[in-house]
Amino acid sequence: MGQILARPLTSFCLWLAACLLAPSLFVSAGFAQTASEGLSPTLSAIKRTHTVRLGYRESSPPFSFLDQSGRPIGYSLELCAAIVEEIGVEVDDANLRIDYVKVTSDDRIEAVLQNKIDLECGSTTANAERGKRVAFSPLMFVAGTKLMVPKASNVRAVTDLKGKTVVVTKGTTNEQAMHTADKKFSLGLNIVTSPDHEQSYQMLADGKADAFATDDILLSGLIARHKAQDKFRVTGDYLSYDPYGIMFRKGEPQLSAVVERAFRKLGSNRDLVPLYNKWFTARLPTGERLNVPISLQLEEAFKAMDDSASANN
Repeated sequence: MGQILARPLTSFCLWLAACLLAPSLFVSAGFAQTASEGLSPTLSAIKRTHTVRLGYRESSPPFSFLDQSGRPIGYSLELCAAIVEEIGVEVDDANLRIDYVKVTSDDRIEAVLQNKIDLECGSTTANAERGKRVAFSPLMFVAGTKLMVPKASNVRAVTDLKGKTVVVTKGTTNEQAMHTADKKFSLGLNIVTSPDHEQSYQMLADGKADAFATDDILLSGLIARHKAQDKFRVTGDYLSYDPYGIMFRKGEPQLSAVVERAFRKLGSNRDLVPLYNKWFTARLPTGERLNVPISLQLEEAFKAMDDSASANN
């Protein structure tokens, strides 16, 4: 993955360790475990309602999107299903229901904070700023901001966009990355926003923008989904570093432990890489194939989730 692969693994491992520890470092009194059941607030509510609410995205393939029948599917949702199974163990309920709740880039964090969803299963960057408000699972993907432009465009780098219009999806780290690039290179960009990735794509397709800036994997997913390989291309250097995670409420160490335990079970059973390949290299249920092999950083992160005896020999 270009420059992302070149990042030193030592720095990455330090970052990963910090992410794993962060959810347990910000415990507030308002989220103390309920004494009556010995469960954290989220887990207590799940036990009471027998339901886990999963936030999903409509157009973030292959992480979270809709199949031909309108059913939410994707890599992130499969990871969330494993977490739901582990929650069932924790609350002693093997038959938990899943309630799918649509979220967007702009409202996904508030959906967690306002207790509208229990897990956000999309394509959300786990960064320090967001970590002050919400908690994240261990690393599940590494991406970065790039540009989608028409095949005939002479844009090869962000500096070629001087004075042009760029569309970004509202509430994303990509929006911040473009404002940073605009200021750094004095580009005079016209940065416009849309509510979701699909609408951002349509703005580019309709000629209302010269480029669409978002995570490279999402751009590749949209091109594949629209069978638009002859119309658009992904270009430019990485303008941001975006590690993805499943998002949930912070201040609940018991919930955080359940999420990590789910990842470690997948890692120890050697399920993480096959799950990745199912969504990133094999043909998707909707017919497309992304052909994005796993990055060295993500492979190392998955190995760190393996607690099996053979991994420690």
